[in-house]
Amino acid sequence: MPTRADFDRYLVPTYAPADFVPVLGAGSRLWDQNDREYIDFAGGVAVNALGHCHPALVAALEEQATKLWHVSNWFVNEPALALARQLVNATFAERIFFCNSGAEANEAALKLARRVAHDRFGAQKYKILSAVNSFHGRTLFTVSVGGQSKYSDGFGPKPEGIAHFEYNNLASLEALMDDDVACVMLELIQGEGGVLPASKEFLQGARALCDKHNALLVLDEVQTGVGRTGTLFAHEQFGVTPDILSSAKSLGGGFPIGAILTTADIAKHFSPGVHGTTYGGNPLACAVAGALLDVVNSPEVLDGVKTKGQYFRDRLALINAEFPVFSEVRGMGLLLGNVLAPQYAGRAFELLGLCSKHGLMVLIAGPDVVRFAPSLVITEADIDEGLSRFVAALKDFIAA
Repeated sequence: MPTRADFDRYLVPTYAPADFVPVLGAGSRLWDQNDREYIDFAGGVAVNALGHCHPALVAALEEQATKLWHVSNWFVNEPALALARQLVNATFAERIFFCNSGAEANEAALKLARRVAHDRFGAQKYKILSAVNSFHGRTLFTVSVGGQSKYSDGFGPKPEGIAHFEYNNLASLEALMDDDVACVMLELIQGEGGVLPASKEFLQGARALCDKHNALLVLDEVQTGVGRTGTLFAHEQFGVTPDILSSAKSLGGGFPIGAILTTADIAKHFSPGVHGTTYGGNPLACAVAGALLDVVNSPEVLDGVKTKGQYFRDRLALINAEFPVFSEVRGMGLLLGNVLAPQYAGRAFELLGLCSKHGLMVLIAGPDVVRFAPSLVITEADIDEGLSRFVAALKDFIAA
């Protein structure tokens, strides 16, 4: 039987995984090789939107698996056509491009933005502006746009024409804006940057600056999209419509898929041969994503995300009153960041490990933030049990 030691023996050490190996999941619970149970507040880093092995997703995958797996993009396939129609009918978009991950979606979004600027205004219009401490993927292009040197340094020369402004600081963005800017890329909530939401004024100001300088507004909703914040996409709550939107993570509910959503007028600049991907629009992935959208894009689920998010906040406030470890809880819907108080700064990874020992899976977002991104349909009973285990971990944390 494969063991955790096989990771160190055979895999490239790009991660430092936990010392247990999950083997079975159902809903918001997981079991490892030793049959130990865990409550999952991590959700595969905001990926498992309907938890583990949701019946609708299993059925969609099993049905498609007996029909067609892959045909390449020399052909179209029914699940991709159906999913594209679903997304267009549910959003601002008129055209969809499918790929395999959030990084690939953001890479495509950035290439498209530069192509549009080049075609419409000339080769000099190629600047990309993004926020300090943002995160847009791990390709050399997206990691350079991300604005975190710990991820981008050490790989040689970076792509040119990228500059960074302070998040939620409109004056900082305005100081960099000019007519050579091709696009501004923004997260609605900075995920890896600490679960920090944008202000409505900042996003609306960014939209106005893009319009003034003929730049495209690219919204990275890889983590906030597909119901995570209580609307299908988070930008709906800010009164801002993007030119290009990237999606992944929750879109496939655990099956790898990414997408960019845009208008027909912008999409025409990706004419045949300008961009592509071998596996994008894969029938298996699109069938699963279509089934997921059928479930998530409903008042019952979306309203439930807001209700459960508030339930988390209320319970966390009571917990923090007894164990004052956090200075604030921030985020939207079921993407929550528990910010460590100054006396505990830098110890988020330590608390993550203690949670695992008590049968709870959580995330971190930098050294000072413990992040929750559970299933959108997590039950109140699982929230209560998970938070009880969280309290047990906090007791050990304070005593350490």
